[in-house]
Amino acid sequence: MDPKVSNGACLQQEHITDLLVFGFLQNCCSSNFHQELQALGHELPVPACLREDDDDELQTDGSRCSRIVRGSDETESESQEEIIQNIARQLAQIGDRMDSSIPSRVVNNLAMEFMNVNLSEEDRKDCLSAALEVVMETYPKDMEKEKTMLMLTMLLAKKVADHTPSLLRGVFHTTVNFINQNLLTYVRNLVRNEMD
Repeated sequence: MDPKVSNGACLQQEHITDLLVFGFLQNCCSSNFHQELQALGHELPVPACLREDDDDELQTDGSRCSRIVRGSDETESESQEEIIQNIARQLAQIGDRMDSSIPSRVVNNLAMEFMNVNLSEEDRKDCLSAALEVVMETYPKDMEKEKTMLMLTMLLAKKVADHTPSLLRGVFHTTVNFINQNLLTYVRNLVRNEMD
C-alpha cells in the first residue's frame, strides 16, 4: 500500500519520524530530560498512548503502559503507531548498549553548536551530520548502514539532550528534520516491513 494514498487512517508521513524519535527518547535509559520530554510530548502530534503523563503506569521493563482504545476508523493508524513505538523501543535498547561508546567530546561539541542561537536549522543539520560522520567511523559495519545512521542520529540527540536538557526541543526538531531529509525512505520501509 502506498503511504501517500490512503483513506486518511494512515499516519501522515511527517509524523512518523516525530513518533519514532519521541519514542526512542522516551525508551532510552537514564535520561536527565524527563520533564522536557513530557512537555514536548504535549506539544507534538503524538498519540496520547505515547505521552508520558503522571498517571501512566510504569511497566516492569521501564516503558509506559499503552492504553489504546480502538475505533474502527483508527485501527490502521493506531496499529502503525504501535509498530513505530516497537521500532523505537528496539532502537533505544541498541542505543543504550552503545551509549557509552559515543565520545564525550563529540557530544560536548554538538551541544555547544546547538547552544548557538545564531545557527540556522540548516547549519544545525550540518553539525548533526558532521557529528554523525565522526561516530559512524567508530562503529562496526555488521549492522546495515541506514539502521546504524538512524540509531546513531537519535542517540546523538539523546546524548545532547542528556548533556543539556534545555536543548531537547531544538535537538528533537533538528533530528526529525535530518531523518526526514536523509533517512525517510528507510524509516518508511522499516514501518512497512513490520506491518507486513
